[in-house]
Amino acid sequence: MIHTSKRSFKKAFSMLELVFVIVILGIVSSVGAELIASVYESYIIQRAQHRASLKTEIAATQIANRLAYAIPGTVVRRTGTTTTAEDINDIPASPVDSYTVLQWVGTDADSFKTITTNTDRRPGWSGFCDVDNAASSLSGTTISTPGSNLGLASTIITNLGGNINNAAIYYESNKTLQRRDIASVSGTTITLDDNLTNISEHYKLAWTSYALVVDAAGTLSLHYRFTPTRGIDVTNDLSSILLRNVSTFKFKGDGRTIRFKICVDEEIGEDFKITICKEKAVF
Repeated sequence: MIHTSKRSFKKAFSMLELVFVIVILGIVSSVGAELIASVYESYIIQRAQHRASLKTEIAATQIANRLAYAIPGTVVRRTGTTTTAEDINDIPASPVDSYTVLQWVGTDADSFKTITTNTDRRPGWSGFCDVDNAASSLSGTTISTPGSNLGLASTIITNLGGNINNAAIYYESNKTLQRRDIASVSGTTITLDDNLTNISEHYKLAWTSYALVVDAAGTLSLHYRFTPTRGIDVTNDLSSILLRNVSTFKFKGDGRTIRFKICVDEEIGEDFKITICKEKAVF
């Protein structure tokens, strides 16, 4: 009996087909890797832009909120914390880029906006003088300020780290800004260290100066809790960092409007960085 065997063959890739498959897979992998790298790079840049933009916007808003309560006539610029102070509206005596300090005396907005109770809605200080009252004699040292609760103002200022007895009032006399130091307060009466000169019906109370300072490392800080005197040296004060890696901080005055611009660098790797700028005007 004769047995015959049948051989079966299975279809498979030829060597040429395998080479083609490998080449195609290599091309696809190359394109995919470039696409993934491009997407990742775009993500890194967008994230850096978002972070820088957010930090700059927050800092600019904080600055604008503080500057909104600057007493007109007290805003100055300077090239250092103890250099000569120049009025923000004057023609610059130095190159614009050399000014690293923006300084002002700020109104005590906290006690001005705070009421005594829901039934007694007097603020800490009202901002109004009773110029017809005997206590408001033009040659005296006391003023009556109706509608105020100066005890509340004293408490708030103390809680903020200040002292109302080291505060001052600002008012205009014959279109000239006047300043008088406060010696003490009681009820609705302010006693001053010096005699009044043509007190007006309106005044502003201030217990601290403020200064924005950029140091050599590009750190922008807000200095506060120092004497509320126009152009006083920025020393013996507290400060808080608003922004780091500041490449540009410029400001200018136009009447009672202050414009400022902040630019911040955000590094992406060792050799690459982006710069985000914010500009605001404060009236």
